[in-house]
Amino acid sequence: MPANAVKSSFVLVLDAGHGGKDPGAVGSKGKEKNINLAVALLTGKYISEKHPDVKVIYTRKTDVFIGLNERANVANKSNADLFISIHTNASTSKRPRGPEVYTFGISRTQENLEVAQRENAVILLEDNYEEKYEGFDPTSAESYIMFEFIQNKFVEQSIDFASMVQNRLETCVKWKGYGVKQAQYLVLRKSSMPRILVELDFITNVEAEKILLSDAGQKKYAKAICDAFTQYKTNYDRKNKATKKTSGNTTGAAGSPGKSGDSRKKEVVYKVQILASARKLEANSPLLKGYKADYYVDKGLYKYTVGNSARPEEIKKVRASLLKDFKGAFIVTFENDERVQNK
Repeated sequence: MPANAVKSSFVLVLDAGHGGKDPGAVGSKGKEKNINLAVALLTGKYISEKHPDVKVIYTRKTDVFIGLNERANVANKSNADLFISIHTNASTSKRPRGPEVYTFGISRTQENLEVAQRENAVILLEDNYEEKYEGFDPTSAESYIMFEFIQNKFVEQSIDFASMVQNRLETCVKWKGYGVKQAQYLVLRKSSMPRILVELDFITNVEAEKILLSDAGQKKYAKAICDAFTQYKTNYDRKNKATKKTSGNTTGAAGSPGKSGDSRKKEVVYKVQILASARKLEANSPLLKGYKADYYVDKGLYKYTVGNSARPEEIKKVRASLLKDFKGAFIVTFENDERVQNK
């Protein structure tokens, strides 16, 4: 690799909320799913043009239904550096208008809880949602108590980026937005990187809906998110420039120090990742469900794996056996103990 080559791209995942059989919020003339998709595709286009070093991945590029877990899995499997979920707001009143941006956290108001319940209710359209989401009921306030125990390592980065997006979105309209808030969105809970959920504006407000449905309005929203991304990426590059080369991944057995890469002949092995934690787990942690797991450290997270094989067909069998206990388990590839993108 040339000395000036970029080792790996910054990976951005854009998630157009809803889709297919799930229209999302409905206004007098339009549907949320279509607005979300149009703005997501435009945002990706603008970012790709302005930042050729950024790899943009979409959870959907057409009008299809995708479960919340799968949206998060797209980001996790691609080892994304940032996740943006794009939505359109709604209210029982026709008066509210203005953008707001959410990060993952505990809802401190009934209003925030109701927004999260509405967005999370999409899982009711999924097959076997009770099993997929471990008994979580999106309509029950009691179910949200579990989020009090979720440790979010990316709170600060997420809030910083959310503020950048909120400030830019407010330039798209002549009315004031609702600021940055926290709520327990399932699509954010499952994503292991800085992540935000954008509510562009209220489709239930006549004036806002006109802008949301117009080509000019959608371009404004997309450019606003792109400008905020540019600001975030500039800060990200500045902070990581000096440490990127030496802060790579480490691997090791749970409870023991990881090993850094070396100059051996290239050795490719495959493992199955079962979970990620902001804290190092004990070997007998109930989260590991009795499995003997290894871990590697990536972006400040301890990512736990089971199995180790140079044969893809063998590791696929390991993954199949793990799915009963870890529904989101997926295969990861290592070269000389360093995580690389799956080929």
